[in-house]
Amino acid sequence: MSTPAATLPPFHLAFPVHDIAAARQFYGELLGCPEGRSAPNWVDFNFYGHQIVAHLAPDECGHTQSSAVDGHEVPVRHFGAVLPMDQWQAMADKLTAVGTKFVIEPYIRFKGEAGEQATMFFLDPSGNALELKSFADLDSLFAK
Repeated sequence: MSTPAATLPPFHLAFPVHDIAAARQFYGELLGCPEGRSAPNWVDFNFYGHQIVAHLAPDECGHTQSSAVDGHEVPVRHFGAVLPMDQWQAMADKLTAVGTKFVIEPYIRFKGEAGEQATMFFLDPSGNALELKSFADLDSLFAK
């Protein structure tokens, strides 16, 4: 079933972090996600219109598995957003300028193929993998 982007319901994702203050700095300040409700052990963020919740759970942090995709090792457990190309490029430039260590540096994946996309992977301070991607043609999001 297809839902037009303008009417998509927001998703909710909870994930572990080792330090709430570091999560606030990374998601709130660096990525620019407005903060919502919080308590000493968790904090909500508006992640491009979706609710993500950082929960203090140091023993659950990090990623260990990767999978080969287009010649790169992609962290299996990751989350992210599909952004308009200008926002994706602005974030790639910002992250590069502050010295972000990318898991996969910003590049165009599947170039010339169905589903061609701009993508980048990086880790938050707790080792959670994020992917930000963009499509020149959003209709190719689910292209085969």
